[in-house]
Amino acid sequence: MKAQPMSLWRALCFWVVTIAAGLFGGAVHAHEMSMAEMEMRELAKGEFLWMWKATDERASNRALVVQWPDTCRAEGQVLRCGAAGLQGRLGVDGVGQRYSAAMVKVIWLSGKSRVYTLTASQPTVQLYGSADDERGMGEIAWAYVVLGFEHILSGIDHLLFVMGLLFLVGFQRKLIWTITAFTVAHSLTLASAALGWLTLRSAPVEACIALSIVLVATEALRKHGQHETLSQRFPAMVAFLFGLVHGLGFAGALQDIGLPQNHLAVALLTFNVGVELGQLVAVAAAWALTWLAMRQAWAPRLRTPILYVIGSMAAYWSWTRIVTIAS
Repeated sequence: MKAQPMSLWRALCFWVVTIAAGLFGGAVHAHEMSMAEMEMRELAKGEFLWMWKATDERASNRALVVQWPDTCRAEGQVLRCGAAGLQGRLGVDGVGQRYSAAMVKVIWLSGKSRVYTLTASQPTVQLYGSADDERGMGEIAWAYVVLGFEHILSGIDHLLFVMGLLFLVGFQRKLIWTITAFTVAHSLTLASAALGWLTLRSAPVEACIALSIVLVATEALRKHGQHETLSQRFPAMVAFLFGLVHGLGFAGALQDIGLPQNHLAVALLTFNVGVELGQLVAVAAAWALTWLAMRQAWAPRLRTPILYVIGSMAAYWSWTRIVTIAS
């Protein structure tokens, strides 16, 4: 069966939306997460030298304000905490604006170190002095759940891929297997890349993620008939294959955030849990909106324009990211 030619109005719709995506694309960032990094090194008992990462020190100082524990006093780049040591609540104001998170690494006189991750949802952390590296597994777990959750919900390209799968499959039993296949796949590559077993350049990965959205949106636009495409017959297989690529995108974000070496497995697992929770929230929200919209007579007519918007945005991202590979 030959594919029907695209009607004039659909072609016009496609190009209008594509041009709009190009004009406003500069303001749209797929799932960019920026991390501010600060190091605190203990020079003497209760005395620390602190500084932001050298590559972005001035920007960090302007955008972020450190709230030191009550027992500590900052004198320039030196923090004096006295006999009590580094104890109390440490906070960073401004997280969630220019920077998605702030990572604070404390290196003690003994050589032990501890990494804290602060986000907009968790802008403070409790410190327990030099014995702190023996504590806080629960705090690390919660911080990385929040980071994973925030990443998937702020990752427009990942969400658009999931939305494309929803349009392709619909809310039926097959959707469970499709989403499960996507979850298993990106969990595998996320863990492999985070542990250093698999390494790929970021630019090709980001380009493939954008192209995966184009493909799913295109397949969802096709009418289901007697001669179904491979994606329509086996959406779980397609979700699994592209999920492997999306997992590398998650791993890139996790590398920017950093992993605490003393609780590596916990951080990796809980970040993935946060991603899955965010994904489930997105699917649940889509189901609720669909249920409400289907009570309106005009709702089915929105399917095609929405898919054209999704595909056009992804096409624009594909072009820009492919150019990045060559540059």
